[in-house]
Amino acid sequence: MRIFCAAAIFVLLAGPAFAQQKPVPKYGEDSSKTPQEIAADKAADKAYSKALGNIPDKGPVDPWGTARSTDAPKSAGKTAVKTAPAKPTKTGSTAN
Repeated sequence: MRIFCAAAIFVLLAGPAFAQQKPVPKYGEDSSKTPQEIAADKAADKAYSKALGNIPDKGPVDPWGTARSTDAPKSAGKTAVKTAPAKPTKTGSTAN
């Protein structure tokens, strides 16, 4: 019984592996391309390369461009306000 169960598990696990294989050409089919197909592939590749050359280059993209203002920030100059240093806080335990 154990052998039967082991064989069934093996078959169930091997099924998806065989499904991923490349299909075998049928008898009489030739997998090589004809000269016309090769020429058509070369022409398609050449047209693709030419089409890629026609795409204009984009400038730099600024995704935050609408969120920021276009004006430079104005400096405060000599009107800066001096603040007093903060009081030190007591840390640690309150017990002596």
